[in-house]
Amino acid sequence: MTLITRRSFLIAGTATAGALLVPAASASAAPSASTKNKISVGADETYELSTTTRVSELSIAEGGKIAAPDGYSVTLTVDGVETGQLLTETGGTDTLISAGTYRGDVVLTVTEANEVTYETLTFPFRQAVYVDADGVTTAKSVLAGVLGGKLTNTLARNISITSTGECFDGVFVQDADYTLTGPTISLTGNGRCDFAGYGAAVVGDGSSTKLVLDGARIATKGVVRTGVISNNGANVIVKNSAVRTRNGVLPSDYQATVETPYMQSVPWMLGLDGNVRATNLIGKNSRATYLNSTVFSETWGALSVEGGSGLKLTAINSRVGNTGEYGYGTYAIGDATVRVLGSQFDVGSYATIIAGPAASVHYGDSTRDAVAALNTELELGLSNAELAALPVRSTTVNSGHFGYMFFGAGTLKLDGGTVINSEKSTFLNKGQQTTITVDGSQGARLNPRNGIVLQMIELDDPGPVNVNGKMMNVGVYTEPTTDPTKDSTFDTTAVHTADGAATFTSIALKGDFYNGMRKGKNMVLTFEDSTVQGAISATKAKHNVSSIDSSTFYKLGEVTNTVQAAVNNGVIVQLNSGSAWTVTGTSYLTKLTVASDAAVTAPRGKSVTMTVDGTATAIAAGVSYSGAIVLTVS
Repeated sequence: MTLITRRSFLIAGTATAGALLVPAASASAAPSASTKNKISVGADETYELSTTTRVSELSIAEGGKIAAPDGYSVTLTVDGVETGQLLTETGGTDTLISAGTYRGDVVLTVTEANEVTYETLTFPFRQAVYVDADGVTTAKSVLAGVLGGKLTNTLARNISITSTGECFDGVFVQDADYTLTGPTISLTGNGRCDFAGYGAAVVGDGSSTKLVLDGARIATKGVVRTGVISNNGANVIVKNSAVRTRNGVLPSDYQATVETPYMQSVPWMLGLDGNVRATNLIGKNSRATYLNSTVFSETWGALSVEGGSGLKLTAINSRVGNTGEYGYGTYAIGDATVRVLGSQFDVGSYATIIAGPAASVHYGDSTRDAVAALNTELELGLSNAELAALPVRSTTVNSGHFGYMFFGAGTLKLDGGTVINSEKSTFLNKGQQTTITVDGSQGARLNPRNGIVLQMIELDDPGPVNVNGKMMNVGVYTEPTTDPTKDSTFDTTAVHTADGAATFTSIALKGDFYNGMRKGKNMVLTFEDSTVQGAISATKAKHNVSSIDSSTFYKLGEVTNTVQAAVNNGVIVQLNSGSAWTVTGTSYLTKLTVASDAAVTAPRGKSVTMTVDGTATAIAAGVSYSGAIVLTVS
């Protein structure tokens, strides 16, 4: 039989810890004689507290529980640190204070419930500071977990929040204007859902929220223990701050899934691993801006956009990336707008994953006009002095794998002095409609170490598998063993809306361009006042292994190319005014247009010849060729 004991100790002078609203001293100060009490909870005993209680020792036997009345939560802090709370089950939402003995300044804070519903689940949030339109709501705040600094209804300055339990949030701002200046937030232990922010350091939620973090230091270690989240129309502005997250240990019985209420690790089908993102931008019309800040995840992703619509993610003069081998800098899904200006990205796998279907991504310089325009558009609130003090910088990407990966349709623009350094292809297009524009007039450069600027392949995501009604990440990609069958209805010489298109202006390019698609999708390349040295061809693209599962996720996107005549993978090249293509290897095209002042040449000491539908044809300026085109260098 379970024993339920209802008791409360409301210590004089410590009621609801309300005095901590302006915490001039830490909650770790030695308790007075009147607070030197002990609570013992026996096995199978439920000890219910109705009010906040401070004692010097708490002991809970195995099977014992500390509970709050319906509609309330209880949180344990010891010497000002939230601790002890663990999820009761994998995939669940409830937490309990774990068995053990806790000594020191032990505070059991009873707070009103902050229930947040995401899709099919409701999460019982607990947070150190809860802010709404009226300011800090002490009834929903665990203020015993706020140390030092100053806390008011409009701002917090130099406060410190530390958690070693699970699913505890630092600051939750709901439909309010609030500023966090110089906070230090350290969270160790797992979260539960980064689509809702359950276990995040900072959450801005609601269309009336404008949350500013200035000089913040946020560090987390744990499964989906996210640093910063902007949700449901919030405007979150992070400046002069550092956000770093490290992976945790997944529960032993966790099963990888794409069902977002339960997802706690990155879908490996993206070619990634990891279980925590540094940030997340979700909901409708939410905004997140990172200015003069450092944002790093260990793996998975640094600046994430996940679901919703009308989302705007911006990085200005910031350092972004991954400390581990795999991960992305930014993610762009739906109709998200992602802008990276004057920033340095050091990423494991990709600068950006573009997942469409109408995503727009821009990497460029942090010019004064561009930043001033964003200050207005995004309501950043930067003063004239702050704008004037921002240096104008170009963007640099250093990637351990690819530059950009198209997992869905989207638009990508690179300009200014942007430099993309990648170990593998600059652009990896997995069978998607693309509009890529690269303007090199201000110094933009593409430097793929494997010598491939653009690689097109079929989507190699095996997709989730329905297992007992749940979508689980247990699929296997299997390399096709047969050659593609010609689709007589698809025109490989025409430009289609759904093609993979790229335009290069005023830039010197060195590298190859390969279309390894099996189904109907052309690679359409336009060169304006540009030079390109390399092969441009239809290919047979083959993965380096015949099958790929979660244990070999890093093989996704890795292919070798054998140039061959197009089947359903046309290659259309347009050399516009002032452009020149130096052909370095055999190239199979389906259409070639050469402007009157453009040229097709071979490297010094060699010559290039062309056949069209098997007939030797001279390459002349001002002419367009169509059909089975083969250019050969000898």
